[in-house]
Amino acid sequence: MSSDGPSPILIVNDVSKSFGGLQAVNRATLDVAGGSITGLIGPNGAGKTTLFNLISGFLRPDSGEIYFQGERIDHLLAHLVFRRGLVRTFQIPRELAGMTVIENLMLVPLDQAGERLWNTWFLPWRVAAQENVNFDKAEDVLKFLNLHHLRDEYAANLSGGQKKLLELGRTLMCAPKMILLDEPAAGVNRVLMRTIVDDIKRLRDELGITFFVIEHDMDVIAWLCDELIVMSEGTKLAEGPPDEVRADARVLEAYLGGRGA
Repeated sequence: MSSDGPSPILIVNDVSKSFGGLQAVNRATLDVAGGSITGLIGPNGAGKTTLFNLISGFLRPDSGEIYFQGERIDHLLAHLVFRRGLVRTFQIPRELAGMTVIENLMLVPLDQAGERLWNTWFLPWRVAAQENVNFDKAEDVLKFLNLHHLRDEYAANLSGGQKKLLELGRTLMCAPKMILLDEPAAGVNRVLMRTIVDDIKRLRDELGITFFVIEHDMDVIAWLCDELIVMSEGTKLAEGPPDEVRADARVLEAYLGGRGA
């Protein structure tokens, strides 16, 4: 990143992770500017999803450091990283299929009074008031994402693209500062993909949310990202504006030569 640009909200410093004899992430160092939409690309097996798992607390690095908003987070469990406003989605959406769209959203907010049985007995008005607030927020999120007409539909009945939007909506219920998106275009038709791209840009522009996005679809990368980081063999290979990175000889070799596969 440029030294005179926005300050980094995420810093990954010399991070490594291995699984037995497989070195999945190898001394990776990179940062993501606050308020940016930064893409992360690379050949299959380059270490992208493992890096996301390390950043979000689903895995712990063998070595190195990860900082979010100036605070070291690589020792924290996933739910504690989540509480700090760094959330992630998955390549395969993890919706609660047997619940409605709005119920999927209303379950997300932390520290709900109704989670404690005694509150439902002795403080029912507190539970009801909080549920009303969460319902109103979920309604706003669904309207923002143009999913309000599916509010009462079971999540299992949504299309692949609608499930991706629902997963994005679930992240918005916890007021995130940064969202890690894992292949938002996978399995989504082009029309709905443009909607998802537009929604991500609006969230960045209107709410200041930073996005770090794994994506294989280079058209989506071109539509969406301000900055691009390339991983190969578990480490950062290149970074810069998408047009420059896509023309980089090292990047072409990594893809066409099969390195990191």
